[in-house]
Amino acid sequence: MREETSIAGAKPASMSTSNSASAGVAVVIVTYNSAEVLGGLLDSLEQGLEGTRHYEIVVVDNASQDQSVALARQHPIRARVIETGRNGGYSAGINAAAATVCDDVDILVLNPDIRLHRGSVARMRSRLLDPTIGVVVPQILNEDGSVALSIRQEPSIIGAWSEALLGGRLSASLGLGEVIDDPLLYGNGGTVDWATGAALLISAEARRQVGMWDETFFLYSEEVDYMERVRRTGLAVYYDPMSTVMHIGGDYQRNPYLSALLTSNRIRYFGRHHGSVSTFLFRLGVAFGEALRSGRRASHRASLRAALSPLGRV
Repeated sequence: MREETSIAGAKPASMSTSNSASAGVAVVIVTYNSAEVLGGLLDSLEQGLEGTRHYEIVVVDNASQDQSVALARQHPIRARVIETGRNGGYSAGINAAAATVCDDVDILVLNPDIRLHRGSVARMRSRLLDPTIGVVVPQILNEDGSVALSIRQEPSIIGAWSEALLGGRLSASLGLGEVIDDPLLYGNGGTVDWATGAALLISAEARRQVGMWDETFFLYSEEVDYMERVRRTGLAVYYDPMSTVMHIGGDYQRNPYLSALLTSNRIRYFGRHHGSVSTFLFRLGVAFGEALRSGRRASHRASLRAALSPLGRV
């Protein structure tokens, strides 16, 4: 029987001071109408947690209208389910779970459309034995087994304009865009600015230093903001190619609303860290790229409208 009950509940009076002293790991899954994909993730947790002794599974549901809650409650993995009663966004779901987990516990945040590979959690947590590391991100594989380009660098004006003029793939291969395409980094691992938030392990120490996720980012850019705050504390974000998961997502590319939200939050995040002139140039680069591609699909047209919005909102 797994030992899980000791890691949840009220925050202890005395807290550990190093990553290696973590009391366990809480796997946090935020759902919103996720029944179609949630079962596959829950099925993969047993093998993914192989070698991990102290853990619990927490499913936070943001007022789903499908069978997400029932599926989570009935699954043999025995997840603890939190129903928020509202769709407050991804950050709000993570915060709702974190508020119920002791401060000396690592948190593994997973999208419902992630599938864990055998022993991946234990390998990720072994990286936290290095007290300078605050977040570990695994190697994400696409459904066809190829390595997803999940590593990113901080948004920049050069990145926005290179992606607009050259396209994402070419700008990544030249090292100019936000997406990192460095075979050595994907093969050997190392410290990064940030990575897509579909799967990330946060150390107990990083949790204590950084605090809550920013709920003003309803969806998208919340992980950029969180990992920037982790780095600001002096802790590193580490990409670990020895830990692998599969991701079957990508809805934003087909959904105009999600595409617009992603664009809006990219601009809003950039604006928090740069002046008005720099933010205008960044916004202009994003808008120019979406305008060039607006004839391809509705998602580009929605992103263009978001980029041209005076407040950078959908």
